[in-house]
Amino acid sequence: MSDIPIACTLSPSELRDASAMLLPGLARSAAKREMLADGIRLTFEPERGVVTRIAAVIDRERECCKFLQFAVIVPPSMALVHLEVTGPPGTVDFLRSLVND
Repeated sequence: MSDIPIACTLSPSELRDASAMLLPGLARSAAKREMLADGIRLTFEPERGVVTRIAAVIDRERECCKFLQFAVIVPPSMALVHLEVTGPPGTVDFLRSLVND
């Protein structure tokens, strides 16, 4: 995985146009954002459809940001849902710029 560049393959205009359906839009809807040593944790209210929306964003991001790793944590009893997005060195700076942290 170390040979995968830490970059989005979308052009700036494609990223701007698709922002709502990618990590920037998802991050804006998060109840909480927390930077991790190797990425970011987004926390969401356990509303209907949140897991489906997270899965759709992951599916899109896997195409344009191939270096990212995703972990979705869905606890029982309708507790808060967490998405951890991590990657190799340089990922934190990339994610910060993407979600304007």
